[in-house]
Amino acid sequence: MAEIDQKILIHLNENGLIDDSYPWSKELGYGHDDVVGRAKSLSVIRYVVTENLSTSFYTLTDQGSSVIKDGSQEMKVFNAIKEASKLSMNDLKTAVGKDTSKIGMAQCMKNKWIKKEGDDLIPIVESVEDIVRSQLQSLDNMSDKIAKELKKRKLISLKKISSLKIEKGPLFSLEIKKQAADITKEMLDSGEWKDIQFKPYTFLTFGQSVGGGYLHPLLKVRAEFRKVLMQMGFEEMPTNKWVESSFWNFDSLFQPQSHPARDAHDTFFIKEPARTVSVPEEYYERVKTMHEKGGSGSIGYRYDFQREEAFKNLLRTHTTAISSQMLYKLAQNCGDNFKPAKYFSIDRVFRNETMDATHLCEFHQVEGMVVDYNLSLGDLIGTVETFFKKIGITQLRFKPAFNPYTEPSMEVFGYHPTLEKWTEIGNSGMFRPEMLAPMGLPEGVRVIAWGLSLERPTMIKYKIDNIRDLFGHKVEMARTKTAPVCRF
Repeated sequence: MAEIDQKILIHLNENGLIDDSYPWSKELGYGHDDVVGRAKSLSVIRYVVTENLSTSFYTLTDQGSSVIKDGSQEMKVFNAIKEASKLSMNDLKTAVGKDTSKIGMAQCMKNKWIKKEGDDLIPIVESVEDIVRSQLQSLDNMSDKIAKELKKRKLISLKKISSLKIEKGPLFSLEIKKQAADITKEMLDSGEWKDIQFKPYTFLTFGQSVGGGYLHPLLKVRAEFRKVLMQMGFEEMPTNKWVESSFWNFDSLFQPQSHPARDAHDTFFIKEPARTVSVPEEYYERVKTMHEKGGSGSIGYRYDFQREEAFKNLLRTHTTAISSQMLYKLAQNCGDNFKPAKYFSIDRVFRNETMDATHLCEFHQVEGMVVDYNLSLGDLIGTVETFFKKIGITQLRFKPAFNPYTEPSMEVFGYHPTLEKWTEIGNSGMFRPEMLAPMGLPEGVRVIAWGLSLERPTMIKYKIDNIRDLFGHKVEMARTKTAPVCRF
């Protein structure tokens, strides 16, 4: 590096400036990055002054170099057809290769060198010149039109070089003197400071980076769950809307308006705005009819469905409110061309619960569902087992359960080796026909779904026994900083 410094200073002393560091470095055989680095170091101590330059030029790609060596694709195609008098497409591919025949034939046709006669290709000129090869051999004299065409064919690429113009600085000298960083007591006592060069202070540089930006344990587990579900082919649902209408949160799921979960002691209702603006009117009427009179083999709940109740706004109690909207959207967009789908979500939900060591008023729900023809309970069990095995829970049991919008329904239990007991870890089921029919999904389409909280596996993973130590205002910041990376 000292050698480059001396070369720069000697050149400036003899010539006054370096017009462009790029050709200068090539001429002397130095790496351009090395020259730029040393010039900037010299500019810091004010021995030189630099000015940024930018140069662009075209260079050959590997394919372009191959054309110069062996000829263009169109030339190879023309020569092969000329030599054989005529060739079929398959014979041409055999003669010059698949890629060469495709590009070369298109260019030959464009240049009117060949034509198609029946199933064969025949030449229509006696001889041709390899214009592309000639153009590549003279890159410096190329027009913009030709360069654009060659770049489109990936024969050349535009290379941009950032370089420097270098001139003498205010402290220019052929001898580089060491500059002091700080003034000392000894310098002041002796007066030495008057003759010493000090390094200039740089007030725009960044200081030492501060701590922060650590992922919360919940987010670490969430990222792993998200990766697992995407590996299984699931698509993430948009769940960034925490306020939902009762219609999407309850009614569309075939949950009766008299269900206890819809009481104020279980659900947070919104005071302002208290009502949603609108829901799809035709779909609303079909849901209302299903509640009042039934359909798809069901007699419904046989009560007067209240619009006022359906339009109440609330903090969503589960992400299934989003699932119902995604299924409705899928039904409206599929028409006669239904395609199976796999969706998942991991986001926050809210319930008016008494807080204790294992319960909060807000928590995160992980939910997945599969939409396809003729799905069965076996498909549900297999999908749930695959997911839980990927997150490290291999011993599972399924217990029959009841949910308003799934039938059959199953609670999922996993064996906890530390506690040495079976623990409920999730819920699952098949969405009822009364929920799916009003959406307009094709006959025979079924939906399997399952869900679990994000907090419980996180507490097990990080050995946290109180949920308030994991989520909320009592969380220790040190725990967030020191929590290890999550891997399942």
